[in-house]
Amino acid sequence: MKARILQNQYYSFLAFSILSSSFIANLWIFCSVTNAQQQMQMAHSNIGKTNAAPFSGKDPITFQADKVSYDSKAGEVVWEGDVHIWQNDHTLRADKVTFNKTTNIATASGNVAMVEPDGEILFTQHTQLGNNMQEGIMDQVYALLADGGKLAANGARRTGGKVHDFSRSVYTACPICAKNPKKSPFWQFRSYQAIRDMENQRIDFSDTFIDFWGIPVFYMPFFSITDPSVKRRSGFLIPSINWSSKYIGAYTTIPYYWAINKWSDLTFIPLFATKTGPQLSTVYRARFNKGMLRVEGGIADDTVGQHAWYNSYADRSVDKFKKGAQGYLFLKTEWALNDHWRYGGNINVASSANYMRDYRINGYGQDTLESDLYLEGFGEGSYSKVSVQAFQGLNRGVINNSDLPFSLPRYTYSYFGQPDALGGRFSLNTTDFVLYRPRGVNDQRGEVALNWDRPFDDSAGRKWLITLHVDSNIYRGTHLNEQPGFYRTRKSQFTGQALPTFAVKMNWPFLREFHIGDSTGTQIIEPIVQLIAAPHSKGGRNFYMPNEDSWNYEFTDTTLFALNRFQGTDRLDGGARANVGVHGNWTWNGHQVDFLVGQSYQEHIQGHMPARSGLDHHMSDVVSRLRISPVQWLTATGRTRVDPYDGKVNFADALFNFGFSHFGINGGYIYEPVTPYYYFYRNPYDHEGASKLYWQKTNELTLGVSTDWDHWHASAFGRRSISRKETVAYGGTVGYRNDCFSADVIYFKQKTMINGEENSDMVLFMLNFKTIGVFGING
Repeated sequence: MKARILQNQYYSFLAFSILSSSFIANLWIFCSVTNAQQQMQMAHSNIGKTNAAPFSGKDPITFQADKVSYDSKAGEVVWEGDVHIWQNDHTLRADKVTFNKTTNIATASGNVAMVEPDGEILFTQHTQLGNNMQEGIMDQVYALLADGGKLAANGARRTGGKVHDFSRSVYTACPICAKNPKKSPFWQFRSYQAIRDMENQRIDFSDTFIDFWGIPVFYMPFFSITDPSVKRRSGFLIPSINWSSKYIGAYTTIPYYWAINKWSDLTFIPLFATKTGPQLSTVYRARFNKGMLRVEGGIADDTVGQHAWYNSYADRSVDKFKKGAQGYLFLKTEWALNDHWRYGGNINVASSANYMRDYRINGYGQDTLESDLYLEGFGEGSYSKVSVQAFQGLNRGVINNSDLPFSLPRYTYSYFGQPDALGGRFSLNTTDFVLYRPRGVNDQRGEVALNWDRPFDDSAGRKWLITLHVDSNIYRGTHLNEQPGFYRTRKSQFTGQALPTFAVKMNWPFLREFHIGDSTGTQIIEPIVQLIAAPHSKGGRNFYMPNEDSWNYEFTDTTLFALNRFQGTDRLDGGARANVGVHGNWTWNGHQVDFLVGQSYQEHIQGHMPARSGLDHHMSDVVSRLRISPVQWLTATGRTRVDPYDGKVNFADALFNFGFSHFGINGGYIYEPVTPYYYFYRNPYDHEGASKLYWQKTNELTLGVSTDWDHWHASAFGRRSISRKETVAYGGTVGYRNDCFSADVIYFKQKTMINGEENSDMVLFMLNFKTIGVFGING
């Protein structure tokens, strides 16, 4: 259970007595210097300013009143009528204000209103302060706070100038019924007594009820918070209680916050569980003039038993970390060298994935934890970054730490120039690195990519783009026969590649207007032709050239007109080819239909490509995209890739959203005749070819529904693998929300296996009180 109080600003009304005493005391200082009637003047109020100065005995006081009288013998000054008094953006309004020097008592009565610079307003009918403003009382206190909160109290008392006692106070952030102000709000906090200790900077509450619709539902005999005038203060935070966890059972945390100084703090979070040993984690934060530092870490006695399990490849996996002491460290820092350069680092390590799973450490569920140190600079049209990177594998069913690379270092530079004398723009990119793997390919790469684009239009309305592009790389690789390359050599190799490319692209849009009833629309038909000339790269396959950034290859409408359809530059898409397509768009009365269909014609067939890639013939698959919004309550997008020789669909996906004012349905679908994720799990070039898992179809459907009515809302979703005939995940939420309160119940179930964990469930209950905070229970 996580329970947090975000900011208790609504208790700022407790500052009224300080406001009263300082204000009235300064009134006497002003009046004892000069005659009040002679000094009466108008002033401009600055209510609402957040940078207002506090009350001061030296700053002048400005007032306005219908009548002012001063009795020198009695030592008394009286303001009557519509009294307004200002000092440093603070305002006091009353029907009558009296200060008696003899008794040292100041009294304000009749529709008293005190306004603070942030907009908070305090109302009462009578307040009286005495004993050099160290003692005071206030009757029937009402407050309208800047954050929308509302307060009422029977009365308040000031003692010794340090302690303020409020009796029978009520607070709410909900609207008050205008027709029936006595009607109870949706929720309210009722306290028998609230004591503000100015010396110790804390507020203690006793006998507090939380009411809903005027009915008490929860009771707190005592609780304490830091004084709202203090931004940061050391002390215990709200503890959390979690009723159930799959691995560690019920557990509780009791955080302690230490405000070290104005720029740094430290939070201790001890955890105690029923099924495993305790954990102590800490969070240190610091901000400086030119940088920041955040360090989070923990250590635990993890006694949860480990077990072996098998992944989809039938590989047996056992966590090498035994029971006992385990821990984690997450560090983030960043510093500015000057206006153009900064450096920083991220260190993320954990003793084991099972430990992160057991104690629900942030980051569990990812495939890896990444750490890096970097230096980066920003210029006009340019960017530069040098970094070192390391990875820790968390999903042992897919990734082993010995297979992951270290980047020692990695350098990236990008430049995009201004238009030149010919109307073109030059750009340069380079990504260079040194990679080391404990088990696998080790390689070094140097790269330069040069590009020049020249767009122009002709008199027929055609839009042209001429591109001159050069990719060049040099490599040195060792252990090339190991993963992820699986090449047929054990020798160290030094090689390279260079691919100059010339491309011309023409878009010829035809535009016309049309009429449907009283509506006017536009129609665009746009043929697109692109010619690309480059040396044949044999599908980018070089048996001595490492591949670090071009494993993923997807031919769709998004890459139809790309110069290089590989994801990176270790593999280059060469050869002469022509790409053609037709783009169309109809728009009318807020509705739209947009489509693109196209195909690529290649001189050379791309070899060594995954099956069903769409580019294993001179005439590629036909790719298409369709987006429709025929009515306001329906939008849909679909994409396909179809083999022109056998008519088979090699790729398809779709998204749709159907919804009215109180109901909606959304969904998605994806299909591929293979599962490309598994293609390179083992050597795809040996006699066995790709893994059997690669030939399993990807065929999944996701569907979600949602509804809302008045203050209620609900939603549900499900994801199902049609090819495997099993549900992958499902969940939902039900909740209530109004202007001052929200409550949600969330459920999620995941049936796929991650790191040996499957059929995981999560239930979360959340309550959100406006201006107070969020309370949660999860299991």
